[in-house]
Amino acid sequence: MASFSFDRELRFGDCDPSGIAYFPSYLNILNGVVEDFWAAIGFPWPELIMVRKIGTPTVHLTCDFSRPSMFGDLLTFKLQIGRVGGSPLHLEHVVSGATGMRWRARQILAATSLVDHHAIPWPDNIRAALMAHVSADEGAEVTPA
Repeated sequence: MASFSFDRELRFGDCDPSGIAYFPSYLNILNGVVEDFWAAIGFPWPELIMVRKIGTPTVHLTCDFSRPSMFGDLLTFKLQIGRVGGSPLHLEHVVSGATGMRWRARQILAATSLVDHHAIPWPDNIRAALMAHVSADEGAEVTPA
């Protein structure tokens, strides 16, 4: 189904002194992309966090870097939902530039209560929004937990 694409230029502050993307900055950018994704499906973080008291912490993250990005490169961050579980949400990220893929990541988020900091099931309306965007390309499946 749907994937989400967000373009972002690699800024001076995202790079090491040689002008190459600094990987901790990449992860900060990725977090911003995830925040934009939640807003795109109708659940901006201020609502989730401050009003509904739902957190979406990353519980697992793997990254593979294939080529460097340089200061000023325009990067496209593509995000797809791979699987929706009871509390976990599996995301697939591919980051590309003009000369092809730069890096990819697999990320697992979990729904948590910000009141007691325990995992919770996705509320029905959030689950429905996530399921409407599950990627068939990744052999997506729904799992109970």
